[in-house]
Amino acid sequence: MAAKKPTKTTRAKKSTARKATVVPIKSREASAALALRSASPSFTVNDLDKSVAWYRDVLGFGVEETWKDDGKVVGVSLRAGDVSFMIGQDDWKKGRDRKKGEGFRIYCETKKSVDDLAKRIEAKGGRLDSGPTDQPWGVRDITVSDPDGFKITIARSL
Repeated sequence: MAAKKPTKTTRAKKSTARKATVVPIKSREASAALALRSASPSFTVNDLDKSVAWYRDVLGFGVEETWKDDGKVVGVSLRAGDVSFMIGQDDWKKGRDRKKGEGFRIYCETKKSVDDLAKRIEAKGGRLDSGPTDQPWGVRDITVSDPDGFKITIARSL
């Protein structure tokens, strides 16, 4: 017996299942309206000293600036290349049980070797969540989590 020929409905479902949805930018003016040149994420952390040590000693950030309140350091600006991260001590006004870092990831791009960076992180006592991995979108990356669970993916173009 001959195989049944697929109906038009079946063919349409098969073809749409294979296509990725791409949403084009409507106009240059829409994207130029904001025209960001850089970004500096800010993290609220449980233990500022521990976090500063991790970003500085494990990842390799430099301390750019410190912020004090009544002589006590309450925040720090860290720099790596052209990128700044800001971290501030939690004041606990929203409770001590508040989880940080959940559902958050920041992607960073580097010109340095991701493999060398991974070795450095591990040599300094850090732990990789993943990588180094070649990704199908043309980068090699690693992912780490800071002491509060904020995920940082660092990638280099292949």
